[in-house]
Order: sequence, then structure tokens, then C-alpha cells
Amino acid sequence: MRMKNLSVVLVEPQGALNIGSVCRVMMNFGCSDLRLVNPQADPYSEDVRRMALKAFSILEQATVHGSLEKALKDCLIALGTTRRFGKYRQDFLHPDQAASLIAPVLATGRVALVFGREDKGLRTGELDLCQRLVTIPASEEFPSLNLAQAVGLCLYEIGRAVVASSGKPNQGKRLASNNELEEMFGHMGQGLLESGFLNPQNPHHLMHTLRRIFGRAGLDSREVRILRGLWQHLRWLEGERRKLSGDEIK
Repeated sequence: MRMKNLSVVLVEPQGALNIGSVCRVMMNFGCSDLRLVNPQADPYSEDVRRMALKAFSILEQATVHGSLEKALKDCLIALGTTRRFGKYRQDFLHPDQAASLIAPVLATGRVALVFGREDKGLRTGELDLCQRLVTIPASEEFPSLNLAQAVGLCLYEIGRAVVASSGKPNQGKRLASNNELEEMFGHMGQGLLESGFLNPQNPHHLMHTLRRIFGRAGLDSREVRILRGLWQHLRWLEGERRKLSGDEIK
């Protein structure tokens, strides 16, 4: 039953055959919620139907979204998959580690597993919307997996973790939704920008890191409200300081 709370999100999928194959592997593991963000291929074409076979019903129930942020609004945690490493792509989980993390969360609410474009993957801004990053260890000579293969591998590990944790009392807290987190990050960014903590020429530089820190923390709704109160107080203090100096916030 927990797998019903797992959403597979495909960002701008380019291949109709890949979409169909993803539907099929989702049904293999009891996962039924597919979300497509700006699909570049016709998700209802004959190629999709041919690859999906009996799993075409998953596509008939799938939702299409104009942005990743909208697709993740009701999710408690989102995990973005990537094979690229870099300045803002650190602290990766392997699929088995990610599965152990989210198995208890699936008992309380929705979790999203996000996959990017077949040729370029997820952009840094899209990974910012995900609390944790997942990478699949593969050969350095050819590290890129087929989209459906990557989905299947991740779902297999999640399925194993769910079975292993079944019957155990849920010890995890109910996490804040992705929508709550995004509102908090917007509030935070504005407060830190006005206080001078963020460089106005490149405010995203430190925000990438802050998003990762709070993503690892696994905040609940109460914690988000406390932090928003902190950012609001910070903005008030900065406003008072500027009043005294004659330099009010516009």
C-alpha cells in the first residue's frame, strides 16, 4: 500500500518508448502515480501504448504539469536523480540509501522520485526543488542509464525497503510539504538578501547550499513555521536598522 504514495515524476521526457517503458516498470512494483512535466513526446501515442502494454492505464491516470514546482506541491519529500557531480551537486544517496530514508515517509504521505531529460538530466534549479539527490553508481566509461532502467532500479530498492519495514511502527515525523518548503525558502531568501547576507549579484550561490542543509534536516510543518518566524524577525530588525540610518527597505 505504501507504494501507492510514491510518485514518479518525469521532467520533459523526450522518448515515447521511454514513457511507455516507465509505465510498465511502475506497474511491476505497484507504483501507479505518474506525473509528467512538459513532456516533449506525445504521451498518448501508439509507441507509448505498445511499450506500456497492460500498464497503459497508469498513463491514462497520469497528470501533466507546466513546472516541476507544481508537480511537487503535495509531496512531503522529493528526491532528484542525477549522474552529474559538481559545485551544487553533492551529498548523494545511492538508491538503497534513498529507499531506507523514504520507506517510513511513505507511511505518512506522498514522496516524489524525480527523473530528468534523457539527454541532459535535471537542471540545478530543478534539483533545488528536491530535498535529497540520488545517483546510481555505474561504470565511469558509460554512466548514463536508460530512463526506464533507472526508474526500475530505484523502485526495486524502494520496494525492498518497504517490505523490510512493513509491520514496524512508524517512528518518523510527518514532514512539511514541498509547497511549505518553497514558501519558506522564498521568505528566507528575501530576508537574507535584505540583511546583506546574500550577494545581490548572485543570491543563489549560498541558497543552493542552504537548501541542501535544510533538505537533509527533514523539517516538519512546525519547524517550518518557526523558521519563517525567524526570517520575518530578521526582516523586521533590518527594517528598524534602516529606519534609524535613514535607509528604509523599498
